[in-house]
Amino acid sequence: MNTTTIPKQEFTDRLLKFQAKIKEAGLDACLVHASESDMANVRYLSEYWPTFEASGVFVPAEGDPVLLVGPESEIYAAHRSVFRNIERMIEYRESAEPECPGMAFKSYKEIVAKYTPGRKLKKLGIVSWSITPLPVYMSIKQQFPDVELIKADSTLLPLRFVKSENELNCMRKAYNISELAIEAILNEIKPGMTELQVIGIAQGEIYKHGGEYEGHSLYCFCGPSTNNAISRPTNNKIIKNEVIQLNIGARVGGYSSSVGIPFSIGPLPKHKKALVEFGLEAHFKTIDMMKAGKPAGDVVKEYEVWVKSCGFEKYMLYGPCHSIGMMEVEQPWMESTSNYELKENMTFQVDTFFYDKDFGLRWENGVVIKNGGVEKLSSKFMKTVEI
Repeated sequence: MNTTTIPKQEFTDRLLKFQAKIKEAGLDACLVHASESDMANVRYLSEYWPTFEASGVFVPAEGDPVLLVGPESEIYAAHRSVFRNIERMIEYRESAEPECPGMAFKSYKEIVAKYTPGRKLKKLGIVSWSITPLPVYMSIKQQFPDVELIKADSTLLPLRFVKSENELNCMRKAYNISELAIEAILNEIKPGMTELQVIGIAQGEIYKHGGEYEGHSLYCFCGPSTNNAISRPTNNKIIKNEVIQLNIGARVGGYSSSVGIPFSIGPLPKHKKALVEFGLEAHFKTIDMMKAGKPAGDVVKEYEVWVKSCGFEKYMLYGPCHSIGMMEVEQPWMESTSNYELKENMTFQVDTFFYDKDFGLRWENGVVIKNGGVEKLSSKFMKTVEI
């Protein structure tokens, strides 16, 4: 059962492109990994999203791929994955490490023998390098001591950079749901509510309108905690005349979204209002800089020069964009050191964050790179809001 609007043929095309990259890199096969929280690479290939347990995909340079799952996930995986080959392995069990007495599992030696018959494994690429489980690494080293393990993220991740129309449609719907959730929050929020209660409003809207999950940890902060670049909502209460920060993202068909808006209940003090308004100006400025064919590093350098010229450099932590797709933050990063060109149908979060000692703000919206500019995936709340 395909649980997304991505057609099965698109999964087949992804696999063929990936195998071409594996051959180009001189590898015999790649082993791809996912966890419940970072499922992107395995789901991109197989449509499988692990829960509790980890998972992997073994992809030979030639031949059929196989989805590798933990002790409890075989039936679930068969219902969800587009792959017909699924094998159960102890290395992908959940972190509580049950012993699973009486259950049978495949070893990596058996997987390699079955799916690469008659071929010797010399170079194995590891994709999702930073989240590959240690039990997987230890088993491979023990069973294949002479095999060279190579970081091979570059064989798969660039295939995800430019989105298909099917992928873009998932993202468009996700952003629309995020905007509906923010609208509901603005209609219902009251002083005295906790940040967590506000997030509850958003979660209800996400599922009501067809989201499959949150796209990331949802943000609602009020007051000093708004200057946290990364944080979580708490039982801190919403108060008047203070910056309230929302970052709300729905996930649809495997694809994430996020819409960020600072707002207030009642007027803000002048110095806070001034930084919020400059942040919005910087947000629009960044969007105006983006178009297909432009070097990504140039966007960042021009943005930093412009912020400095306006006298707001001391309030800037980073900026101004990161890629978005199956994860709310994914490659490629957009930094001053970036040496790639923006391509049509790349997708980015324009992430405009400024902070002072006692507050901060983030304007965040998604865009699709186009020739001559961008398509805005979200724009309804690109305005200052005071309720």
